[in-house]
Amino acid sequence: MRPRFPLTVREATLDDAAELVRLWQHAADEGGEAGAAHAALWHEPDLDEATEALAFQIEHQHRTVWVALHEDVVVGAAAATISTITPVTLTRALVVTDLVVDPDQRRHGIAWQLLLRVAEHGEENACEIYLAIIPGAAREPARYLAKVGFSPVASVRAITAPALRAKVASMATASPAGRMLAVRRSMRRREGRTT
Repeated sequence: MRPRFPLTVREATLDDAAELVRLWQHAADEGGEAGAAHAALWHEPDLDEATEALAFQIEHQHRTVWVALHEDVVVGAAAATISTITPVTLTRALVVTDLVVDPDQRRHGIAWQLLLRVAEHGEENACEIYLAIIPGAAREPARYLAKVGFSPVASVRAITAPALRAKVASMATASPAGRMLAVRRSMRRREGRTT
């Protein structure tokens, strides 16, 4: 699909950090049914954090971030990582971890243009399979990706580091008393970080 207005898609630079924060925050604010689940993981970064995170993405050999611009304003972004399907096979996959379009600019062909660039990048890097990760409750993105041809093949689940540590610590000990001690230690560690 051709964009309905002039659109440029290029790789992101550090100068895009502020616009990308604006885009992600706007998308989070308009999250609809996926908003609650996404809000648990999203926090609005300051410019320093966003620039550092974007630098990490840009410097990472197998990670690419693209931005879609209309009149020099970022209206969409996509990020993807080249990986393998399993640690013991060489089948290369391009994993689209982010596909975000400004909610005010949807239905203009922006996502199509970003996915076209993703597909070209995958072909350039001999990727045989394309995967996309989206919020679990996000029905509209799921319908969009199904329309493009993506099929559901996996479930991605998330947990914060302190919550995982506490749960694993409590389950890893054999005795109830040992479990209680592990939970208390975990709680003390959490309290120590917040004070």
